[in-house]
Amino acid sequence: MRRPINVKVNADQVIGTQEHLWRWIGYDECNYTYIPEGVELLEKFASLEDAPYYVRTHFMFCTGNCHGAYKFGSTNIYWEDENGNPSYDFTYYDLIVDAILQTGNKPFIELGFMPKDLVDLNYLTPAEGNWDQYEQYKQTGWTCPPKDYRKWHDFIKVVIEHLAERYGMNEIRTWYYELWNEPDIFYWKGTAAEYCKLYDYTEHAVHGVSPELRLSGPAVTGIFEGKRSQKFLCFFLDHCKNGTNYCTQEKGAQLDFITFHVKGGGFPFEMHASKAVPSVESLVHQVKLGLDCIVEYGYQDCEVVLSEADPDGWAAGGIYDNPNMIFRNTEYYATYVASTYEKIDRLCQQYQMKVRPLAWAFMFPGERCFEGTRTFTTQGIDKAVFNMFKIYGMLGEEKLEFSSDGTSGLEFFSRPGIGEKNKGRYTGEGEDTDVSGFAVKGKNGEVQVVIYSHCNDRDKKEQQFITLLVEGIEKEKVSVEHYRIDEEHSNPYAEWVRQGSPIFPKGKQYEAIKARDGLEKLCNDFSAEINGGQLEIKFDMPAHAVSYLVIK
Repeated sequence: MRRPINVKVNADQVIGTQEHLWRWIGYDECNYTYIPEGVELLEKFASLEDAPYYVRTHFMFCTGNCHGAYKFGSTNIYWEDENGNPSYDFTYYDLIVDAILQTGNKPFIELGFMPKDLVDLNYLTPAEGNWDQYEQYKQTGWTCPPKDYRKWHDFIKVVIEHLAERYGMNEIRTWYYELWNEPDIFYWKGTAAEYCKLYDYTEHAVHGVSPELRLSGPAVTGIFEGKRSQKFLCFFLDHCKNGTNYCTQEKGAQLDFITFHVKGGGFPFEMHASKAVPSVESLVHQVKLGLDCIVEYGYQDCEVVLSEADPDGWAAGGIYDNPNMIFRNTEYYATYVASTYEKIDRLCQQYQMKVRPLAWAFMFPGERCFEGTRTFTTQGIDKAVFNMFKIYGMLGEEKLEFSSDGTSGLEFFSRPGIGEKNKGRYTGEGEDTDVSGFAVKGKNGEVQVVIYSHCNDRDKKEQQFITLLVEGIEKEKVSVEHYRIDEEHSNPYAEWVRQGSPIFPKGKQYEAIKARDGLEKLCNDFSAEINGGQLEIKFDMPAHAVSYLVIK
């Protein structure tokens, strides 16, 4: 049985600006940025019509062999001689920033983590010998506060001055800068107060070079009612607004935008895990709780970047670590992004704030095909989720009136235990399918309609019968293009399965899979007569699908 859904668009009713809030991506392994596979993916993002995309990556200050590895990276930017005098080597740091810029994107500079020679060893147990000391540093040393905050201040100042000299002040003012990552958990061995101290010294150094540079914090983990991350965010905001600055002894500190993270669930290492899925509602609820904190402390005029906004929390884990990661290979990941981003956009309008979700996904060189890691591509093959971003990139910026009688509103905020979906084993079974979307006027006056169908239960099989009514069309005849992401369209995973699921496809196998990684059409383009300014289009959508219609 098909579920009837009515969608209505008013083509002559521009109701505001459609923010391109999706133009932010990131990943852990900074050294993947400049390798051929990383450059190839960055070039794909730069080729999208709404580029540049802002790129955030971890471990930019760390000490190591400057070779990419899961959940670690290094640049060897900072060293000290035997007398404690600092020296700098920007070779690998510049390779990373250069790759982002030369591909046509913009850096989202994360200021972290702690270089080995700046670590306060009082936060570590004594280790003997170079090998043991380095192993300890790789495990936990980079999470420590600095041994000398003034040295940290001078280090940050040198970095910003180097960027200004190399790329020009006008260029680096267009970037974003963020201090650290998730200091409320194991990424920071210090206290919340010590993080505020680190921020004060960082802020003084950054804005001492230019007060127009955009600096943020605290990049805490998902916000849950009464939990550590919420308390940390509020503590930090109160310090920036009312506290005594550790560096200047004056009141407060300059905060240019605010960051925190949101995740829809968590899938740990469990090779034979029973079914679990991420929750759209839990992720969006975390966004609301974070915005409530920001409003409470009077920062509602600040831009907010959700500097990790994802279905789950382990990017490098795949189906061989937990079989539930399978959703990342399929159309489910694309519809999850479509549903969460659209609801975040609704929150933006409700709070009258600018909120940008950053997809913490990239690529992993050498992985097995469709490994199930949180990536946009696998062995150079674009996943269904990347086709969602291809759709986003084509959209205009004039938002049109849109309604759907199949949409899930934001009423779920009042449901008890909404955050618990994120913490326990959640299957999504029994939940309704959410059918919603938005419409914009394209750059050349065309009407662009995005309709998604998403259910948290990845196994739900249900057909929606969509009746799309577009009103306010002034022309007598139009042409219609209909693109689709679903199990059989714009989804090379299905072809990979048909080809026998080869872990390293090659030759005709690879060609067949690669041939299905573009944005595909549901049907041939067609022309339609307009009666009374109205156009009606009818089509089916499964429980996990995105339709993108272009009416010219």
